[in-house]
Amino acid sequence: MAMRAVLVDDELANLRNLEILLNTYCSGIKIVGTAIQIEEAASLVKLQQPDLLFLDIQMGAQTGFDLLNLLPEKSFEVIFVTAFDHYGIQAVKFAALDYLLKPVNTDELVLAVDKAAQRFKLKAKNEQLNFLLQHLKQPNEIAKIALPQQNEIRYIPIDEILRCEASNTYTFFFLANGDKVLVSKSLKEYADLLKPKGFLRCHQTHLVNPVYIKSWLKEDGGVLLMQNGDKIPVSKPNREMIKEALGK
Repeated sequence: MAMRAVLVDDELANLRNLEILLNTYCSGIKIVGTAIQIEEAASLVKLQQPDLLFLDIQMGAQTGFDLLNLLPEKSFEVIFVTAFDHYGIQAVKFAALDYLLKPVNTDELVLAVDKAAQRFKLKAKNEQLNFLLQHLKQPNEIAKIALPQQNEIRYIPIDEILRCEASNTYTFFFLANGDKVLVSKSLKEYADLLKPKGFLRCHQTHLVNPVYIKSWLKEDGGVLLMQNGDKIPVSKPNREMIKEALGK
């Protein structure tokens, strides 16, 4: 059965272009409506009860987030579509939601639709959207990060993340309670997200929470000893930066 989709963008040309791409490359999508204004979109979503919402972020003086706040029930999946790669994207990433930058890349569109279809089968209510909207209300107080796994999405307090380690295009999260979580996203993406939270990229394959660093070992040119006993290498280009950060 095809997923029923609503498209929301304040520029008609963008709507038509997205319609063409979906009709051409995503046979599992049935478009049941389009809207160019927030109020119009809210009425359309309530009427059609779509499975999937393609939502522009910046819409004149309003945003796609304003639309989400008008919808009490959010049992649909959302793929954000935006020309502004800086606007709201940090919050979207923390919520582990998909977004596409304009002009929309066909391969990325197909991948995002496939992922949305898989998630929709797993749950009836979109907790990711509630998580996103909660953090948008308090952008400087993001305390958790959403980590998508095959059968669930785990919401992990950031201060419980001990370290992260790259494994090809995947990332392992090591938690203070001993849990180990594997996520199918690169370490670079999480390094960019967690750097403002004080996390240190000490090596190409390692990201650490300085709160859990026990000591600096002088072996092998520089190694961080974590509170759980893990030894994390420090690459030569990062040694001075790590020493300075630890000194503070």
